[in-house]
Amino acid sequence: MANTTFSGPIRAGDIRDTTGTTLGVDVANVGQVVMAQSAALTQASGATNIVVPANSQIVEITIYVTTAWDGVASTMGVGTTALATKFTAASAVAGGTVGIVSVTPGTDATRTGAFIDVGSTDVKIAVTSTNTGNGVGVITVRYIQALNLTA
Repeated sequence: MANTTFSGPIRAGDIRDTTGTTLGVDVANVGQVVMAQSAALTQASGATNIVVPANSQIVEITIYVTTAWDGVASTMGVGTTALATKFTAASAVAGGTVGIVSVTPGTDATRTGAFIDVGSTDVKIAVTSTNTGNGVGVITVRYIQALNLTA
């Protein structure tokens, strides 16, 4: 199967501009397309090839644990290669059981802000495990490209 690459952001909808007040006729309904990137990872090496474009909004981060994280601690954090704690605290994500783990910023305002807008430069996603072990999984990051929601 062939792949097609578009430069973004990609927008979809059939009414681009609002020229009146009638929904479905003349009120803009164009929205952004949700993008996703996935990468395999291990507890020993959480490096990924996922790069989220500047000013994107992260909608969801999911880790699919296929072999449980083990050792002294079975936790990890999700951040970037520049800041390991950009999206979660260092040991905020539990990987000790096989299954699907939703990654959230918790109640931290700075990390919540990083989900809303990753910042003015592209970010490369990194997962940092609390210790080395035998854990294996896949991380998927879903985002809306280049919304630029910073205030």
